Amino acid sequence: MTSGAGARPGVGRPGLTTERIVEAAAAVADREGLHGVSMRRVGRELGVEAMSLYHHVAGKDALLDALGDWLMQRVERPPVDAGWRAGMRARCASLREVMREHPWGPAIVESRRAPGMALLGHLEAVLECLHRGGFPVQLAAHAFSVLDAYVYGFVLTEQSLPFEPGGGVDELADELALPADDFPRMAALIEQAIVGRSYDYGDEFEYGLELVLDGLESRLAAAGPGAR
Repeated sequence: MTSGAGARPGVGRPGLTTERIVEAAAAVADREGLHGVSMRRVGRELGVEAMSLYHHVAGKDALLDALGDWLMQRVERPPVDAGWRAGMRARCASLREVMREHPWGPAIVESRRAPGMALLGHLEAVLECLHRGGFPVQLAAHAFSVLDAYVYGFVLTEQSLPFEPGGGVDELADELALPADDFPRMAALIEQAIVGRSYDYGDEFEYGLELVLDGLESRLAAAGPGAR
């Protein structure tokens, strides 16, 4: 009967808090994907019964809302005193790093009907940066959309490539062995831009981001100073 004292809930473990619960949910999502996150699974992660979580989190939807906030707390907001272009560049680079570390991120950020204060504050900061840069409301909405789409799409491609960053691409090119007569442009790209050059697809991120920013800058100039 001596094992009863050692089996009491909470003995030898830190007390439950909302923060610990959300951290555990993030760990589950990192390993198993967002579909693996449930109150029962997070309870197991913490070594407690699922019912214990309800003292801190109302349910799975509330947990996912909190998880979206947890994620966006890790993304750098555009500096208040930065120009719109520098602000968007810094924010997009940070967003990419966070989403690479937590691939389930885009799905949860874009799906929440009850976003928390951290997520809302982040969105407000991005829009404020664009507003200070002279973006009218509609163009700011377009800018926000295209920048997020670029970052999320780039991260998805990075995660899906059939070779490791900085290596393995030469072997892949050998396996493909594209006949130049049938695919002249592809063969030229592989030969001149990839093979033997320690190609890392991740290096394309900044170049592509600058193209997007160039396009937004052109649209902003065309809108004129009185477009707000």
